[in-house]
Amino acid sequence: MTNLTSHPWFFCGIGGSGMLPLALILKGAGASVAGSDRSRDQGRTPEKFAWLESLGFTLHPQDGSGIVSADQTLVASAAVEDTVPEIVRARDLGCSRMSRAELLAALFNAAPFGIAIGGTSGKSTVTGMTGWILDTVGRDPTIMNGAVMKNYATPAAPFASARVGQGDVFVSEVDESDGSIALYRPAVAVLGNITLDHKSLDELILLFGDFLSRAKSAVINLDDPETAALAGRAQDPVTFGIESPDAAIGIMEGSIAAGTSTLGATVVDRRDGSMHPLALAVPGRHNLANALAAIAASSAAGVPVADAVAALASYAGLSRRFDIIGTTSSKITIIDDFGHNPDKIAATLATLKSHSGRVIAFFQPHGYGPLRQMGAELAETFARLLGPEDVAILCDPVYFGGTVDRSQGSERIVRLIEENGGTAEYIPDRAACGDRIVAMARPGDRIVIMGARDDTLSDFARSLFAALP
Repeated sequence: MTNLTSHPWFFCGIGGSGMLPLALILKGAGASVAGSDRSRDQGRTPEKFAWLESLGFTLHPQDGSGIVSADQTLVASAAVEDTVPEIVRARDLGCSRMSRAELLAALFNAAPFGIAIGGTSGKSTVTGMTGWILDTVGRDPTIMNGAVMKNYATPAAPFASARVGQGDVFVSEVDESDGSIALYRPAVAVLGNITLDHKSLDELILLFGDFLSRAKSAVINLDDPETAALAGRAQDPVTFGIESPDAAIGIMEGSIAAGTSTLGATVVDRRDGSMHPLALAVPGRHNLANALAAIAASSAAGVPVADAVAALASYAGLSRRFDIIGTTSSKITIIDDFGHNPDKIAATLATLKSHSGRVIAFFQPHGYGPLRQMGAELAETFARLLGPEDVAILCDPVYFGGTVDRSQGSERIVRLIEENGGTAEYIPDRAACGDRIVAMARPGDRIVIMGARDDTLSDFARSLFAALP
């Protein structure tokens, strides 16, 4: 990794969920790292940027002033416009430039043993679970996550989306949305599911098939038809599944015990017939599948299944993944959740609907582009999973500036939800949505706040909790 730490770095958008953990890992390895962020300039989440400065990161306004030398490498996502001052200044100085994905792949491929977690949904949770297992058994892994891992978050490190270890293992989620999954050379490739998100299914199947074929060992979900169909492309596969009788790592029939915030089951290792009682502090059937993926991934990395299952008992979860903010004195529960595509939203709503009580589902779409891509599927998901008493409330998509086409927004999704038989309301302003939710809430309701790419959604969830009786 010496060639990655021998010169200074500058992160354009250092506070982003994909950028911040990379900056932490680079700095932890000894690199000099500076950065800027539009959210910092706009006064959003100041505590995050104060924390970064306390760690020794030098932060600048996003005006180009932080780009001072041709020796710096600029890290910017592919979505950053060429007119952003740092891009202009770096080009003028002749600085080298890497995308977030290129840097992550370089760090990942430099590690002796890389575990890459892929799939449309559940990547962050499986990454957190796998990393925690490897940490618990003493492998001292480096973990790159897109979410804050509660096991590592402390008052001194509130945004712990990365762990810098000294062991040989690098555990990371890898993204298929921009095709960058092709850059990784994993020892273990994990594929949880393939569903519509940023690309067509045909494109995803090709990308994920190539991903599996490059790994020394592949972990495959046999419950997902699209994923199972790619098993033939895998070397040395370790399969998992809740339902599939052919999965190497599975669940004993009838052993699942679901609570409102916990989950229990008996894990079966069909390779040797052994059984292991699993207790999770995170709810939902999707998290049981995530746990099986992490157990299988750890097994492929040499961890006994019994040890992996035992480690998961102390896995604390991720921020904004069915994160229960609290229950008010009138028994109204507020949940903060990252759900933003049809599959993730379906998992969250299915978990909520497995227990009694009305659901008020607030959704802030994570951009106008994604809304156009998957709007019909999003609407169908809300209409199918919410009952006649439940309601979906949508505000305008998150927008931080730029040239994106904003002609089609949330009002279209609300119309499609209603056309599919669901109940929904469109209120453009998020604060007004909060007022509406407080006015309509009644005892026993579960209110879920969903959306991505906007750290202030957690503040919104907490403000709702404070405003409710």
